[in-house]
Amino acid sequence: MRRFHGLTALLLVVVLTGCSTTTDPDATNDPAEGFNRGVYAFNEELDTYVLKPASEGWTRVTTSGVRRGVDNFFSNLQAPGYILNDALQGKAAGAGRQSVRFVMNSTVGVLGIFDPADAWLGLEPRPEDFGQTLGVWGANSGPYLVLPLFGPSNGRDVTQYPVAHYTNLMTYIALDTLTMGSLTAINVVNTRARADGAAQLRDDSAVDPYVFTRSAYRQYRQDQIYDGNPPLEDDPYAEFFDEMDSDSNQAE
Repeated sequence: MRRFHGLTALLLVVVLTGCSTTTDPDATNDPAEGFNRGVYAFNEELDTYVLKPASEGWTRVTTSGVRRGVDNFFSNLQAPGYILNDALQGKAAGAGRQSVRFVMNSTVGVLGIFDPADAWLGLEPRPEDFGQTLGVWGANSGPYLVLPLFGPSNGRDVTQYPVAHYTNLMTYIALDTLTMGSLTAINVVNTRARADGAAQLRDDSAVDPYVFTRSAYRQYRQDQIYDGNPPLEDDPYAEFFDEMDSDSNQAE
């Protein structure tokens, strides 16, 4: 999926810039760095001993097509949230495109397992969340945070989780705890399997994986808020991103 290509490109930028950082907490806006590093270490342990082995097992028993279909299915369940946030951001055309995607993929695409909206109409998935909406409205990102299980975030982006919960169709179709837990586990393991390349890149390239992740997350969110076209002063590597996107599209 293209959103994984975008994340990989952002991770590569951090590598190419040498993972530079500063110990000035005002510059990094990470006043709770000690606490954040502790949560980061916990998440890494969870990934090492639970998520990574589970994703490797999942990869062995599934094909890339199956994993793509699973990803499509869960992304489609989140589509109402994407549509709502497009509307809140004043992107009427984007909300319309995502509405067409949702209807077409939910019907012709067999509950979203397939993506005919992209294949036939060129309507690519455009995930939008409430953290992005607040960013478009001009809200400051606030201090950097690392959340247990969820990973990197900030004071603004934590707002996306309750909104995403109530706009995700899975909240309403999974009527019991067991079903919700099972579907969530499949989604998490499948997502981890599909993002394995980016995770490996971070581990192999970063002098300090914590700083690497923090920098990559900030650039990734900035890119999302500006729909891939952040102001030049905020994105000195715009040409690099364009080249990466072009290479990714040619490889597909």
